[in-house]
Amino acid sequence: MPASVCDTFGIEHPIFGFTPSEHVAAAISRAGGLGVLGCVRFNDPAELDAALSWMDENTGGKPYGVDIVMPAKIPTEGSSADLSAMIPQGHKDFVARTLLELGVPPLSGDPATDVGVLGWLHSVARSHVDVAMSHRIGLVANALGSPPVDVIERAHERGVPVAALAGKAEHAVRHADNGVDVVVAQGYEAGGHTGEIASMVLIPEVVDAVGERVPVLAAGGIGSGRQVLAALALGAAGVWMGSYWLTTAEYRLGTGPDTLQRALLKAGSSDTVRSRIYTGKPARLLRNRWTQAWAAPDAPQPLPMPLQNLLVGEAHQRMMQGGDPDVVAMPVGQIVGRMNDVRPVAEVMADLLAELTQARARLGL
Repeated sequence: MPASVCDTFGIEHPIFGFTPSEHVAAAISRAGGLGVLGCVRFNDPAELDAALSWMDENTGGKPYGVDIVMPAKIPTEGSSADLSAMIPQGHKDFVARTLLELGVPPLSGDPATDVGVLGWLHSVARSHVDVAMSHRIGLVANALGSPPVDVIERAHERGVPVAALAGKAEHAVRHADNGVDVVVAQGYEAGGHTGEIASMVLIPEVVDAVGERVPVLAAGGIGSGRQVLAALALGAAGVWMGSYWLTTAEYRLGTGPDTLQRALLKAGSSDTVRSRIYTGKPARLLRNRWTQAWAAPDAPQPLPMPLQNLLVGEAHQRMMQGGDPDVVAMPVGQIVGRMNDVRPVAEVMADLLAELTQARARLGL
Protein backbone atom coordinates (compact mmCIF):
# COMPACT_ATOMS: atom_id res chain seq x y z
CA MET A 1 0.00 0.00 0.00
CA PRO A 2 1.26 3.53 -0.71
CA ALA A 3 2.11 4.50 2.84
CA SER A 4 2.47 8.20 2.05
CA VAL A 5 -1.20 8.93 1.41
CA CYS A 6 -2.29 6.69 4.28
CA ASP A 7 0.15 8.37 6.65
CA THR A 8 -0.90 11.83 5.50
CA PHE A 9 -4.55 11.22 6.26
CA GLY A 10 -4.23 8.75 9.11
CA ILE A 11 -6.12 5.99 7.30
CA GLU A 12 -5.49 2.27 6.89
CA HIS A 13 -6.30 1.92 3.19
CA PRO A 14 -5.81 4.37 0.28
CA ILE A 15 -9.53 4.34 -0.49
CA PHE A 16 -11.41 7.65 -0.43
CA GLY A 17 -15.18 7.28 -0.60
CA PHE A 18 -17.34 10.18 -1.75
CA THR A 19 -21.03 9.98 -0.82
CA PRO A 20 -24.00 12.28 -0.17
CA SER A 21 -24.82 10.22 2.95
CA GLU A 22 -23.20 10.93 6.30
CA HIS A 23 -24.02 7.35 7.35
CA VAL A 24 -22.10 5.91 4.41
CA ALA A 25 -19.22 8.35 4.85
CA ALA A 26 -18.86 7.46 8.53
CA ALA A 27 -18.93 3.75 7.73
CA ILE A 28 -16.18 4.18 5.11
CA SER A 29 -13.99 5.93 7.67
CA ARG A 30 -14.70 3.28 10.30
CA ALA A 31 -13.69 0.62 7.76
CA GLY A 32 -10.27 2.21 7.31
CA GLY A 33 -10.79 4.48 4.31
CA LEU A 34 -11.58 8.18 4.23
CA GLY A 35 -15.29 8.93 3.98
CA VAL A 36 -15.98 12.21 2.18
CA LEU A 37 -19.41 13.75 2.67
CA GLY A 38 -20.89 15.60 -0.29
CA CYS A 39 -22.34 18.84 1.07
CA VAL A 40 -24.30 20.01 -1.96
CA ARG A 41 -27.62 18.63 -0.68
CA PHE A 42 -27.54 20.83 2.42
CA ASN A 43 -29.32 24.14 1.84
CA ASP A 44 -29.51 25.02 5.53
CA PRO A 45 -26.10 25.41 7.21
CA ALA A 46 -27.67 24.12 10.42
CA GLU A 47 -28.48 20.81 8.71
CA LEU A 48 -24.90 20.41 7.54
CA ASP A 49 -23.67 21.30 11.02
CA ALA A 50 -25.89 18.59 12.49
CA ALA A 51 -24.65 16.02 9.94
CA LEU A 52 -21.00 16.80 10.66
CA SER A 53 -21.63 16.73 14.41
CA TRP A 54 -23.11 13.27 13.93
CA MET A 55 -20.01 12.23 11.99
CA ASP A 56 -17.76 13.63 14.71
CA GLU A 57 -19.48 11.26 17.11
CA ASN A 58 -19.85 8.20 14.84
CA THR A 59 -16.52 7.77 13.09
CA GLY A 60 -14.72 6.29 16.07
CA GLY A 61 -12.24 9.15 16.10
CA LYS A 62 -11.17 8.33 12.54
CA PRO A 63 -10.78 11.10 9.95
CA TYR A 64 -13.33 12.13 7.36
CA GLY A 65 -13.60 14.81 4.70
CA VAL A 66 -16.13 17.04 2.98
CA ASP A 67 -16.76 17.82 -0.67
CA ILE A 68 -17.94 21.39 -1.22
CA VAL A 69 -19.06 22.29 -4.74
CA MET A 70 -17.82 25.80 -5.50
CA PRO A 71 -18.71 26.85 -9.05
CA ALA A 72 -17.60 30.13 -10.53
CA LYS A 73 -19.68 32.97 -9.16
CA ILE A 74 -22.03 34.37 -11.79
CA PRO A 75 -22.28 38.18 -12.01
CA THR A 76 -25.85 38.44 -10.73
CA GLU A 77 -25.46 36.18 -7.71
CA GLY A 78 -25.43 38.01 -4.42
CA SER A 79 -27.29 40.99 -5.89
CA SER A 80 -31.01 41.75 -5.85
CA ALA A 81 -31.50 39.97 -9.17
CA ASP A 82 -33.89 37.07 -9.06
CA LEU A 83 -32.09 34.08 -10.55
CA SER A 84 -35.36 32.31 -11.29
CA ALA A 85 -36.35 35.23 -13.52
CA MET A 86 -33.38 34.35 -15.73
CA ILE A 87 -34.91 30.95 -16.57
CA PRO A 88 -36.89 31.10 -19.86
CA GLN A 89 -40.57 30.28 -19.56
CA GLY A 90 -40.18 27.73 -22.37
CA HIS A 91 -37.79 25.71 -20.21
CA LYS A 92 -40.22 25.78 -17.30
CA ASP A 93 -43.06 24.67 -19.57
CA PHE A 94 -40.96 21.81 -20.94
CA VAL A 95 -40.16 20.50 -17.45
CA ALA A 96 -43.80 20.72 -16.37
CA ARG A 97 -45.00 18.98 -19.53
CA THR A 98 -42.37 16.23 -19.25
CA LEU A 99 -43.21 15.47 -15.62
CA LEU A 100 -46.88 15.18 -16.58
CA GLU A 101 -46.09 12.83 -19.48
CA LEU A 102 -43.90 10.68 -17.20
CA GLY A 103 -46.62 10.47 -14.58
CA VAL A 104 -44.49 12.03 -11.84
CA PRO A 105 -46.69 13.03 -8.88
CA PRO A 106 -46.45 16.42 -7.14
CA LEU A 107 -44.38 16.90 -4.01
CA SER A 108 -45.58 15.38 -0.78
CA GLY A 109 -46.09 18.69 0.98
CA ASP A 110 -43.57 17.79 3.67
CA PRO A 111 -41.13 20.73 4.05
CA ALA A 112 -38.45 18.34 5.31
CA THR A 113 -38.33 16.48 1.98
CA ASP A 114 -39.63 18.99 -0.55
CA VAL A 115 -36.68 21.40 -0.46
CA GLY A 116 -34.64 21.42 -3.65
CA VAL A 117 -30.87 21.60 -3.82
CA LEU A 118 -29.36 25.09 -3.87
CA GLY A 119 -25.83 23.99 -3.09
CA TRP A 120 -24.64 24.66 -6.63
CA LEU A 121 -24.71 28.36 -5.77
CA HIS A 122 -21.38 29.91 -4.82
CA SER A 123 -22.95 31.68 -1.84
CA VAL A 124 -24.35 28.42 -0.43
CA ALA A 125 -20.98 26.71 -0.91
CA ARG A 126 -19.37 29.51 1.10
CA SER A 127 -21.69 28.72 4.01
CA HIS A 128 -20.65 25.07 3.74
CA VAL A 129 -17.01 26.09 4.14
CA ASP A 130 -17.86 28.09 7.25
CA VAL A 131 -19.64 25.13 8.83
CA ALA A 132 -17.05 22.53 7.84
CA MET A 133 -14.20 24.53 9.33
CA SER A 134 -15.85 24.32 12.74
CA HIS A 135 -15.56 20.49 12.73
CA ARG A 136 -12.64 18.07 12.80
CA ILE A 137 -12.53 17.49 9.05
CA GLY A 138 -9.45 15.92 7.51
CA LEU A 139 -9.97 17.02 3.90
CA VAL A 140 -11.77 19.66 1.85
CA ALA A 141 -12.44 18.69 -1.76
CA ASN A 142 -13.94 20.61 -4.65
CA ALA A 143 -15.44 18.89 -7.67
CA LEU A 144 -15.41 21.98 -9.89
CA GLY A 145 -11.76 22.96 -9.99
CA SER A 146 -9.47 24.58 -7.46
CA PRO A 147 -11.31 26.21 -4.56
CA PRO A 148 -10.86 29.97 -4.25
CA VAL A 149 -7.44 30.93 -2.91
CA ASP A 150 -8.86 32.21 0.36
CA VAL A 151 -10.57 28.85 0.97
CA ILE A 152 -7.31 26.99 0.34
CA GLU A 153 -5.45 29.34 2.69
CA ARG A 154 -8.13 29.02 5.34
CA ALA A 155 -7.96 25.22 5.19
CA HIS A 156 -4.18 25.24 5.38
CA GLU A 157 -4.27 27.50 8.42
CA ARG A 158 -6.20 24.72 10.17
CA GLY A 159 -3.88 22.01 8.82
CA VAL A 160 -6.56 20.61 6.51
CA PRO A 161 -5.42 19.33 3.09
CA VAL A 162 -7.33 20.43 0.00
CA ALA A 163 -8.24 18.23 -2.98
CA ALA A 164 -9.58 19.11 -6.42
CA LEU A 165 -10.83 16.97 -9.28
CA ALA A 166 -9.19 17.13 -12.70
CA GLY A 167 -10.29 15.82 -16.08
CA LYS A 168 -7.14 16.90 -17.90
CA ALA A 169 -3.45 17.05 -17.02
CA GLU A 170 -3.49 20.82 -17.54
CA HIS A 171 -6.22 21.11 -14.91
CA ALA A 172 -4.06 19.12 -12.50
CA VAL A 173 -1.10 21.43 -13.07
CA ARG A 174 -3.29 24.44 -12.37
CA HIS A 175 -4.54 22.85 -9.14
CA ALA A 176 -0.99 22.17 -7.95
CA ASP A 177 0.05 25.73 -8.86
CA ASN A 178 -2.90 27.04 -6.82
CA GLY A 179 -1.77 25.20 -3.70
CA VAL A 180 -4.05 22.17 -3.85
CA ASP A 181 -2.59 19.24 -1.89
CA VAL A 182 -4.28 16.28 -3.63
CA VAL A 183 -5.40 15.92 -7.24
CA VAL A 184 -8.19 13.51 -8.12
CA ALA A 185 -7.81 12.36 -11.73
CA GLN A 186 -11.41 11.64 -12.71
CA GLY A 187 -11.89 9.74 -15.94
CA TYR A 188 -14.73 9.81 -18.43
CA GLU A 189 -16.33 6.70 -16.89
CA ALA A 190 -17.03 8.43 -13.58
CA GLY A 191 -20.40 9.61 -12.36
CA GLY A 192 -21.22 13.27 -11.92
CA HIS A 193 -19.11 16.05 -13.45
CA THR A 194 -16.53 14.44 -15.65
CA GLY A 195 -14.38 15.21 -18.66
CA GLU A 196 -13.80 13.40 -21.93
CA ILE A 197 -10.63 11.38 -21.23
CA ALA A 198 -10.89 7.78 -20.01
CA SER A 199 -9.22 6.77 -16.76
CA MET A 200 -6.66 4.45 -18.39
CA VAL A 201 -5.32 7.40 -20.37
CA LEU A 202 -5.92 10.19 -17.87
CA ILE A 203 -4.37 8.76 -14.70
CA PRO A 204 -0.79 8.32 -16.00
CA GLU A 205 -1.00 11.69 -17.76
CA VAL A 206 -1.91 13.41 -14.49
CA VAL A 207 0.67 11.43 -12.52
CA ASP A 208 3.36 12.43 -15.02
CA ALA A 209 2.26 16.06 -14.81
CA VAL A 210 2.00 16.55 -11.04
CA GLY A 211 2.78 13.25 -9.32
CA GLU A 212 6.15 14.47 -8.02
CA ARG A 213 4.45 17.49 -6.42
CA VAL A 214 1.19 16.11 -4.98
CA PRO A 215 -0.48 12.72 -4.51
CA VAL A 216 -2.84 11.71 -7.30
CA LEU A 217 -6.01 9.74 -6.60
CA ALA A 218 -7.70 7.78 -9.39
CA ALA A 219 -11.43 8.10 -10.00
CA GLY A 220 -13.78 6.66 -12.58
CA GLY A 221 -14.54 3.00 -13.29
CA ILE A 222 -13.33 1.64 -9.96
CA GLY A 223 -15.48 -0.95 -8.22
CA SER A 224 -13.22 -3.94 -7.55
CA GLY A 225 -9.86 -4.78 -6.04
CA ARG A 226 -8.49 -5.47 -9.51
CA GLN A 227 -9.41 -1.95 -10.58
CA VAL A 228 -7.84 -0.52 -7.43
CA LEU A 229 -4.61 -2.33 -8.26
CA ALA A 230 -4.77 -1.11 -11.85
CA ALA A 231 -5.04 2.48 -10.60
CA LEU A 232 -2.03 1.98 -8.35
CA ALA A 233 -0.10 0.44 -11.27
CA LEU A 234 -0.85 3.55 -13.32
CA GLY A 235 0.88 5.63 -10.65
CA ALA A 236 -2.00 6.74 -8.45
CA ALA A 237 -1.39 6.97 -4.71
CA GLY A 238 -4.93 5.80 -3.98
CA VAL A 239 -8.45 5.73 -5.36
CA TRP A 240 -11.49 7.99 -5.11
CA MET A 241 -14.75 6.04 -5.37
CA GLY A 242 -18.22 7.58 -5.49
CA SER A 243 -20.86 5.65 -7.39
CA TYR A 244 -20.03 2.28 -5.83
CA TRP A 245 -21.30 3.31 -2.39
CA LEU A 246 -24.80 4.20 -3.63
CA THR A 247 -25.99 0.62 -3.23
CA THR A 248 -24.62 0.09 0.26
CA ALA A 249 -27.00 -0.79 3.07
CA GLU A 250 -26.23 2.39 4.97
CA TYR A 251 -27.50 4.45 2.04
CA ARG A 252 -30.79 2.58 1.84
CA LEU A 253 -33.94 4.13 3.24
CA GLY A 254 -36.56 2.04 5.03
CA THR A 255 -36.51 -1.76 5.13
CA GLY A 256 -35.92 -2.40 1.42
CA PRO A 257 -34.08 -0.79 -1.46
CA ASP A 258 -35.40 2.72 -2.16
CA THR A 259 -36.33 4.06 -5.57
CA LEU A 260 -32.79 5.06 -6.44
CA GLN A 261 -31.25 1.76 -5.44
CA ARG A 262 -33.89 -0.20 -7.36
CA ALA A 263 -32.93 1.79 -10.45
CA LEU A 264 -29.21 1.23 -9.92
CA LEU A 265 -29.46 -2.48 -9.17
CA LYS A 266 -31.04 -3.26 -12.53
CA ALA A 267 -28.78 -0.98 -14.59
CA GLY A 268 -25.86 -2.17 -16.71
CA SER A 269 -22.60 -0.44 -17.51
CA SER A 270 -24.06 0.98 -20.73
CA ASP A 271 -27.07 2.50 -18.97
CA THR A 272 -25.56 5.94 -18.35
CA VAL A 273 -25.36 9.11 -20.38
CA ARG A 274 -23.17 12.22 -20.15
CA SER A 275 -25.37 15.30 -20.25
CA ARG A 276 -25.69 18.91 -19.06
CA ILE A 277 -29.30 18.47 -17.91
CA TYR A 278 -28.47 17.85 -14.24
CA THR A 279 -26.51 20.99 -13.34
CA GLY A 280 -25.65 22.80 -16.56
CA LYS A 281 -22.19 21.23 -16.76
CA PRO A 282 -21.43 17.83 -18.35
CA ALA A 283 -22.23 15.07 -15.86
CA ARG A 284 -22.72 11.33 -16.21
CA LEU A 285 -26.21 10.24 -15.17
CA LEU A 286 -28.37 7.14 -15.12
CA ARG A 287 -30.01 6.81 -18.54
CA ASN A 288 -33.80 6.65 -18.31
CA ARG A 289 -37.04 8.21 -19.54
CA TRP A 290 -36.12 11.59 -18.03
CA THR A 291 -32.77 11.81 -19.85
CA GLN A 292 -34.40 10.55 -23.04
CA ALA A 293 -36.98 13.35 -22.88
CA TRP A 294 -34.17 15.93 -22.77
CA ALA A 295 -32.52 14.27 -25.79
CA ALA A 296 -35.66 14.63 -27.94
CA PRO A 297 -35.48 17.02 -30.93
CA ASP A 298 -38.00 19.43 -29.38
CA ALA A 299 -36.25 19.63 -25.99
CA PRO A 300 -34.60 22.94 -25.04
CA GLN A 301 -30.86 23.24 -24.53
CA PRO A 302 -29.78 22.97 -20.88
CA LEU A 303 -29.08 26.25 -19.14
CA PRO A 304 -25.69 27.16 -17.60
CA MET A 305 -24.96 26.47 -13.94
CA PRO A 306 -26.62 27.33 -11.58
CA LEU A 307 -29.77 28.06 -13.60
CA GLN A 308 -30.23 24.50 -14.86
CA ASN A 309 -30.27 23.06 -11.35
CA LEU A 310 -32.71 25.73 -10.22
CA LEU A 311 -34.89 24.74 -13.17
CA VAL A 312 -34.91 20.99 -12.45
CA GLY A 313 -34.34 20.92 -8.68
CA GLU A 314 -38.00 20.44 -7.78
CA ALA A 315 -38.40 17.92 -10.60
CA HIS A 316 -35.57 15.83 -9.13
CA GLN A 317 -37.31 15.85 -5.75
CA ARG A 318 -40.61 14.82 -7.30
CA MET A 319 -39.01 11.93 -9.17
CA MET A 320 -37.26 10.63 -6.06
CA GLN A 321 -40.50 10.79 -4.07
CA GLY A 322 -42.54 9.32 -6.93
CA GLY A 323 -41.19 5.81 -6.51
CA ASP A 324 -40.68 5.01 -10.22
CA PRO A 325 -37.11 3.73 -10.77
CA ASP A 326 -37.41 4.49 -14.49
CA VAL A 327 -37.45 8.26 -14.01
CA VAL A 328 -35.08 9.02 -11.12
CA ALA A 329 -32.41 11.64 -11.77
CA MET A 330 -29.07 10.58 -10.34
CA PRO A 331 -25.40 10.92 -11.26
CA VAL A 332 -23.71 7.53 -11.49
CA GLY A 333 -20.69 6.14 -13.29
CA GLN A 334 -20.35 3.25 -15.70
CA ILE A 335 -19.32 1.08 -12.76
CA VAL A 336 -23.08 0.79 -12.10
CA GLY A 337 -22.91 -2.49 -14.00
CA ARG A 338 -21.10 -4.02 -10.99
CA MET A 339 -23.54 -2.61 -8.44
CA ASN A 340 -25.84 -5.63 -8.33
CA ASP A 341 -26.76 -6.01 -4.66
CA VAL A 342 -27.17 -4.07 -1.43
CA ARG A 343 -24.41 -4.74 1.10
CA PRO A 344 -22.96 -3.02 4.18
CA VAL A 345 -20.03 -0.67 3.64
CA ALA A 346 -17.77 -2.86 5.79
CA GLU A 347 -18.47 -5.85 3.55
CA VAL A 348 -17.85 -3.85 0.38
CA MET A 349 -14.55 -2.59 1.77
CA ALA A 350 -13.50 -6.07 2.87
CA ASP A 351 -14.20 -7.48 -0.59
CA LEU A 352 -12.24 -4.68 -2.27
CA LEU A 353 -9.22 -5.36 -0.08
CA ALA A 354 -9.45 -9.14 -0.44
CA GLU A 355 -9.59 -8.93 -4.22
CA LEU A 356 -6.73 -6.41 -4.22
CA THR A 357 -4.61 -8.90 -2.26
CA GLN A 358 -5.55 -11.73 -4.62
CA ALA A 359 -4.71 -9.64 -7.68
CA ARG A 360 -1.34 -8.68 -6.26
CA ALA A 361 -0.57 -12.33 -5.50
CA ARG A 362 -1.60 -13.41 -9.00
CA LEU A 363 0.90 -10.94 -10.42
CA GLY A 364 3.59 -11.92 -7.95
CA LEU A 365 3.60 -8.52 -6.27
